Amino acid sequence: MNKAMSSWVAGANAADTDFSLNNLPYGVFSTHGQAPRCGVAIGDMILDVAQAEMAGLTGTQDLLQQAVWNPLMKAGPKVWAAFRARLIGLLKEGSAHVEDLTPMLVPMSDAAMHMPFRVAEYTDFYAGKQHAQNVGTMFRGPENALPPNWLHIPIGYNGRASTVVVSGTDIRRPVGQTKAKDAANPVFGPSQRLDIELEIGAIVGTPSDMGQPVTVAQAREMIFGYVLLNDWSARDLQAWEYQPLGPFQAKAFATSISPWIVTAAALAPFAAPAPDREVPLLPYLVEDTPGLYDIDLFVHMNGHQISHTNMQELYYSSAQQLAHHASSGCAMRSGDLLGSGTISGPKPDNYGSLLEMTWGGQNPITLGDQTRRFIEDGDRLTLTGHAQGDGYRVGFGACTGTILPAPDFYKETT
Repeated sequence: MNKAMSSWVAGANAADTDFSLNNLPYGVFSTHGQAPRCGVAIGDMILDVAQAEMAGLTGTQDLLQQAVWNPLMKAGPKVWAAFRARLIGLLKEGSAHVEDLTPMLVPMSDAAMHMPFRVAEYTDFYAGKQHAQNVGTMFRGPENALPPNWLHIPIGYNGRASTVVVSGTDIRRPVGQTKAKDAANPVFGPSQRLDIELEIGAIVGTPSDMGQPVTVAQAREMIFGYVLLNDWSARDLQAWEYQPLGPFQAKAFATSISPWIVTAAALAPFAAPAPDREVPLLPYLVEDTPGLYDIDLFVHMNGHQISHTNMQELYYSSAQQLAHHASSGCAMRSGDLLGSGTISGPKPDNYGSLLEMTWGGQNPITLGDQTRRFIEDGDRLTLTGHAQGDGYRVGFGACTGTILPAPDFYKETT
């Protein structure tokens, strides 16, 4: 494990900050009505790297002037590595550029955060074994919990890039068709079983060509970084619609991501092996380098912690998911977002969705003097996560969303 690096930005040296010098995640921020711009988190400050690039300090040219990180993402791993090394040199203790950069630091408390990249496509996977077993047990029984293909293939579905939003964006309760088991016909109205899914999102930096598969090793090199991801889910809509083609409107209404992209390089010291395989994978999915990360993950609901798990609970890494996605010849684009699927551990307080925590709504969870089976209007859900180093953290910040009431639209159409 790497040792903590010291920065001249004092807040970056706190052992409990998400944004140590070892991290340096990428975001887009604005202040006091100014236009959004690219920034790097360091302690409790944001370095305006758009301004630093204009001053000739970043070693890049015209890659940081748009209010998204896509231009740097497209530039490829060599440019990513050089830029990160340059940032560390600028911000480390003893840097010769303290006076140059100090005016470019903005307190996080003064900043509003925006989407850090332009999402090209969004695909969500189902790569957590405990989650798949839990859901399968609820709906098919323990004997048939895992689908027959699950141990052989990273299962996924194509989601909606148009409704991927940054942390802090309010989420309106979705409306749609649902059908009770004993009802003759479906009804149209607000979802009554609104849920979260605790996930990690991988961001594709360099693209692949249509008709050209990629290896797991190549896929690993294509991944620019990671975000926390909340795949909001309407379980009652999902139950009615998912056969035969899988999730549709139950997932299309919103996906929240954390505002900071944690680079693959920052997470490299925390690489962790996949769990033991019950059956061998086909050769194109075999990973010769550990592809998961030791990242502690937490869920809070209205300020109460309701789950603690770890990314190591995944069965398939993001690189394996990406390699499988491209295996048919599907072209991957810079800015593609791949959700890991719900990350659940072995116990109820390690589960990554309310569907599991309450076992389909049968066992409500306690929040102080209240209980919940699913999410109610006004509830605020927060995901956090960090990798713990020797005297430092590599964290993501918070991924939050508050549920607003359903629109009046459904009243006019029923």
